[in-house]
Amino acid sequence: MPFINVKTNVPVPADKETSIKSALGQAITAIPGKSEGWLMVGIQPEYHLYFKGDSSPAAMVEVSLYGSASHNAKTTLTSHITGLLTDILGISSDRIYVSYAETDSWGWNGSNF
Repeated sequence: MPFINVKTNVPVPADKETSIKSALGQAITAIPGKSEGWLMVGIQPEYHLYFKGDSSPAAMVEVSLYGSASHNAKTTLTSHITGLLTDILGISSDRIYVSYAETDSWGWNGSNF
C-alpha cells in the first residue's frame, strides 16, 4: 500500500503524467512486496516550489509505505524516481528530493491493516 506524491514546479501534460504514473508503477517493485496493484500516485504540477533560492525545475517526492523497507531498497527506488523524473520532465537529479515515511497503521476499505 504505497503512496507516491510528486510535487514539481514544471508543467506536466497528460501524456507525461501517464508516463510518470506507469514508470512509478514499475519502480515501486524495488521495495519487496510492493506492486502497482496497490500503488496510489499523486502528481501536483506547477507547484510553487523553490530550491536553493530559485524556481528552476525541481521536484519533491514523498513516498509513504505501509510497513518498512531496507535502506538498499529505498536507495534503489530513489534512483529510479530521480531517473524517471529526469528523463520525462527534464529535472536535474540534483534538484529532486525524495522522502520516505513508514507506518504500521494504514486504513483502507473502512478499516485498518
